[in-house]
Amino acid sequence: MKFMGNGKKKFDFQTIQMNESLHALPEIPLDPELNKNIDILKSAYKDCSDVVFREFRIGSSVNAALVYIDGLSNTEEVDQHVLMPLIRKKDLDCDAVFESTKEEISISDLKEIYSIPDVFKHISIGNPIILIEKQTKGISIGLPKWEKRSIMEPEAESVIRGPREGFIETLRVNTSLLRRKIRHPLLKMKQMTIGRYTETQVIVAYIEGIADSTLVNEVTSRLKRIKIDGILESGYIEEMIIDYPFSPFAQVLQTERPDVAAACLLEGRVVILIDGTPITLIAPCTFATLLQAPEDYYNQFYISIFIRWLRYVFFFIALLGPSAYVAILTFHQEMLPTSLLLTIAENREQIPFPALVEAFIMEITFEALREAGVRLPKQVGAAVSIVGALVIGQAATAAGLVSSPMVMVVAITGVASFLMPRYATGISIRILRFPIMILAGILGLLGVMVGITAIVAHLCTLKSFGVPYFNSTAPLKLHNLKDVLIRAPWWAMDTRPDFFSQDSSLLSRQSSNQKPGPSKGGDGS
Repeated sequence: MKFMGNGKKKFDFQTIQMNESLHALPEIPLDPELNKNIDILKSAYKDCSDVVFREFRIGSSVNAALVYIDGLSNTEEVDQHVLMPLIRKKDLDCDAVFESTKEEISISDLKEIYSIPDVFKHISIGNPIILIEKQTKGISIGLPKWEKRSIMEPEAESVIRGPREGFIETLRVNTSLLRRKIRHPLLKMKQMTIGRYTETQVIVAYIEGIADSTLVNEVTSRLKRIKIDGILESGYIEEMIIDYPFSPFAQVLQTERPDVAAACLLEGRVVILIDGTPITLIAPCTFATLLQAPEDYYNQFYISIFIRWLRYVFFFIALLGPSAYVAILTFHQEMLPTSLLLTIAENREQIPFPALVEAFIMEITFEALREAGVRLPKQVGAAVSIVGALVIGQAATAAGLVSSPMVMVVAITGVASFLMPRYATGISIRILRFPIMILAGILGLLGVMVGITAIVAHLCTLKSFGVPYFNSTAPLKLHNLKDVLIRAPWWAMDTRPDFFSQDSSLLSRQSSNQKPGPSKGGDGS
């Protein structure tokens, strides 16, 4: 920062590199001399070939300049609704040139800006700026335009039943998708900017009166405390706002689906939308939420209960399947029927490795094949995963490296992990499976119980934005169990979860004792 002889501050662009972000720049006002403002902007955007400076005259007497970034602004609209009417303007009131200029621009979104940092901020989001001679304020024109992906079905979350639209990388499109679901004005969206250089726009969405104000303030304060050069994906923010960063369990939900985000808003949760990514974050998160799928609420309740129980069973199979096999085969052979034990012993007769090493070989190979299938192109990835697993499993069995029962156990475990409705749940199981296998190989079933006890103890200590991970089950409240082990019928789900909602009023229009069906005396039509 430098000072002029008359005591006024003179803007030095080098201060940009010393501050944390554009928002931290000092509020240096625009200079009445147009050339000085242009010189500052040109020095700031030196070697930036995409920044356009268009100097022109309003009418025939007032000098002005238009500044925008090519590719971020709608140049056709700028030419038609900004430059053309201003250049052709003849009757110009020199005393009110600023207001006359605003009246000539046929764009609804016009904002007045007063400082150099404001110019940088508006140009960076695609708004062209008009600077006028002898004016200490400029005009920001809301004409951003950039390429964006069309709304498509989310790829990371397959849709069986429900809306087939997903979030995209454009923030305002995502907010509009939420507004289409929840049309009430109490849906609030607080905007902030994070990242010194990326200046990423982030929105905290919640329903006022349903979401707990303490939760909203906590989420907002954690986001404001983030100090980082840039935010390129929601994972940056997730890692910096969760309570326990070293825990393998997800503490915020991730989704690409607007219907999932809207449902969580109606429960009293907070949704975090980040510009540049289709993945939105939802807080808080509980353990029961990780095993719930959106289709649970779109199917009949008895179908949802059956599938949810199936999911719970295979959750334990995915976590404990190989460990139980290793423990029983190593220490507790008497638990197996004699015929089955003889069959396994016959298959393992030529195997040179103990059961623990055998399980590790197969599990690591299976995980590598699964990761390879994800990284390869879709047309090739599925074939590589399936064919690779079949070929390698058959070859390993024929070579005497692993036994057929172990291949079957690993295959069932892999299928069980695919039943997890969320990727974060599946990856947690895959990580924890290995330490439990080691405990099973050392201590048998006692080691398995030690591992389960450690996991449960860890889960009991976890919190997500102040909400305990097991809050849906402890302390035990019957109205909170309607959507945990079972999915109650919609006419029975008449209250919101009270552990992150300050309003537990009716969710449905029907009262808790009113069931669907024809009214009395009617014909049901």
